[in-house]
Amino acid sequence: MKEHHFWQIRIKDIKDMKAASLHRTRTSPKRRVWILVVAALISIAMVYAYIYPPEHYTSPMSNWLPAEPVRELTDEERASRVVFRQILATPPVRSNSSKIAFMFLTPGTLPFERLWDKFFEGHEGKYTIYVHASREKPEHVSPLFIDREIRSEKVSWGTISMVDAERRLLANALEDTDNQHFVLLSDSCVPLHNFDYIYDYLMGTNLSFIDCFYDPGPHGNFRYSQNMLPEVRETDFRKGSQWFSVKRQHALMIIADNLYYNKFKLHCRPGMEDGRNCYADEHYLPTLFHMMDPDGIANWSVTHVDWSEGKWHPKAYRAMDVTSELLKNITSIDMSYHVTSDEKKVVTLNPCLWNGVRRPCYLFARKFYPESIDNLLYLFANFTIF
Repeated sequence: MKEHHFWQIRIKDIKDMKAASLHRTRTSPKRRVWILVVAALISIAMVYAYIYPPEHYTSPMSNWLPAEPVRELTDEERASRVVFRQILATPPVRSNSSKIAFMFLTPGTLPFERLWDKFFEGHEGKYTIYVHASREKPEHVSPLFIDREIRSEKVSWGTISMVDAERRLLANALEDTDNQHFVLLSDSCVPLHNFDYIYDYLMGTNLSFIDCFYDPGPHGNFRYSQNMLPEVRETDFRKGSQWFSVKRQHALMIIADNLYYNKFKLHCRPGMEDGRNCYADEHYLPTLFHMMDPDGIANWSVTHVDWSEGKWHPKAYRAMDVTSELLKNITSIDMSYHVTSDEKKVVTLNPCLWNGVRRPCYLFARKFYPESIDNLLYLFANFTIF
């Protein structure tokens, strides 16, 4: 009997608990109205934010959905983009016969031929040499440079003729199908490492080393001209050092381009309207590749130049400046440095990433006076920093 009474009490308790639970979960009509009102307000806010997003907002979906065109492309733009896409879709060719094209842009004789001769020694079949001498025929001291001049024309500093010379060098170098990487060098450039190091550095990645950054100041976007519209917008205008090192696909893009080249030829030059001076060799390639293949460039140049003196031309090294300490300091740099030319002088530092690994940024350096040749030869032969 006690056991029967116990189970009657348990069953009654369970019924009471269910009834209490049902009573607690019932929502009053007034509360249901408030829930509906809050849900409606949230929905309205989300729809408004979708239609009128905050300025500079980027939807996470934009990372994988094709970008909506902001305007109809011109016929020339569409044709250019088709050509660029086809070039970029061509897979790189790597083989034992792959070579680097070393392209020297010089007024005349190359003062460091003896150093370059030591640099190239023993690596025949892995490099080619091209010389664009814009003023006078060079006199050579190294047999490697004999008969390596291409047809050249006069080059004036700060004008489109500088870009023309670069394109001329690339066109000649591209005729050799084994050339897979293309380095632009000046007469004051010297190598910072031995040939094997530089060859592996350039051939071991699918990047081009084109300097590229945004400068809102007088030496940056102040040089932009509205006449470049609609193809080149001010927000796409970029600046960088002219001393590039590019893979074959990008070299082909440079010589294939006429549309964007003509924009800079006509509207980026010294003595423009409003007293502005624009230099195509500092803006054309950074802008072109920022627009067409931003992920394919490293955003820094592998040629070191010291602008710390704040002058129109970079620091130049005399013989007494050329020491093992100087070269060690340059070869230890593993952060790219950019500073804007406006009053804020905003400094941007980024690690030099090679295939995702932080490595020294520079393979070459300039500007060295011819008098430093003996010091450089001694350092090249006796120190392992190269």
